[in-house]
Formats: sequence, structure tokens, C-alpha cells
Amino acid sequence: MTATGPIGHDDIDALIMRLRLGTEASELHGSLCGYLAGGATPQGGNVLAALQLDGEATAPSADDLSLLQRLTRQCESELSDAELGFEPLLPADDRPLTERAEAVVDWCRGFLGGFGLAGTAAHASLSEEAQEILRDLGTIAASSFDFDNEDEDEDALIEVQEFIRVGVLLLYTECNRHDPAASGSVH
Repeated sequence: MTATGPIGHDDIDALIMRLRLGTEASELHGSLCGYLAGGATPQGGNVLAALQLDGEATAPSADDLSLLQRLTRQCESELSDAELGFEPLLPADDRPLTERAEAVVDWCRGFLGGFGLAGTAAHASLSEEAQEILRDLGTIAASSFDFDNEDEDEDALIEVQEFIRVGVLLLYTECNRHDPAASGSVH
């Protein structure tokens, strides 16, 4: 990782290990994205407090706090990207399929937790489509995967990831629009 390059899954994983947060990298990223998609921002930039994450008696260093602030800015930028370039942060494609599928489940679990922590009034007025996306993310978060055919399973995982990506963008758009008359549709 460079000080200016994008923060990756391994960078978050190393941070979690240093701080002994008791979560997975994908779950932490999902939590932060859910919190931001729900319309909240960490007050004072304290991501760990906003997401209610505490390390095991390991205080974050200045570098750790800087990394968390960069991660927050990166997530905000990706979620608001006009080119719809947002992607859930998951293990690299060369990792085993089971590991990547488990990370998808962790990411969705984290997203739902972060979205709930955002607790904005916008949640009460979500469109039916957005409410359905939240229910579907809940189904994914409660899933376990069985793999029979690696090629078909790889394709299915890619489809699930794309559903998550587009669904999260719709939720972000609905909860973060500044014009109440704006449409909540993402195409």
C-alpha cells in the first residue's frame, strides 16, 4: 500500500490484526460502506467509534487512524462515483472460491450492521425496491454456500457481487440525496 494508492483488502486485514478488532476485512469494509450508504458520517473522523468496534486493549496509532480516515474517504468517493465504480472490498480473485464467498457473506453482514447504525430518518422512507434490496442482503448475510461446479459457482458468485454492488449504489443514492424530489433509481 502506498500513502496515496487505494487501500486494499490486505491493508484492512493487517489493520484488523494490529488492533485485534475481532472482525474480518470484508466485514469492516461492508460496515463502513453501510454506515455511509445509510447517510451517516463518522463524527470527528472516528470510524471505530462510529461502527462500535473496539480493539482488545490496543489503541490505534496515528498511522492506523490515518488509514481509517483514508479508507472512509475512499469509500465515500467510490459510493458517490458518477461512473458507478463502487465495488465491495473482497479477497483477490486468485483466492479460493470458498474464501471469497465467505467474504461476500461477511461484507453483507457488515453492511447491514453499518446501515442500521446510521439510523437516519431516510430509512423510514425507503422505496419498495430499496427495502427489497435490504431483505436480499439479509438473505445473503445469512447464507452458507455449497459448491458443486467450480465454473458455475464462480459465475454465480460474480452475479451475487454485481447484485450487491448495484443494490448498495441504489441505497446510497436514496439515503444521500440532497434533493428530496430526486429519483431513487440507479440504472
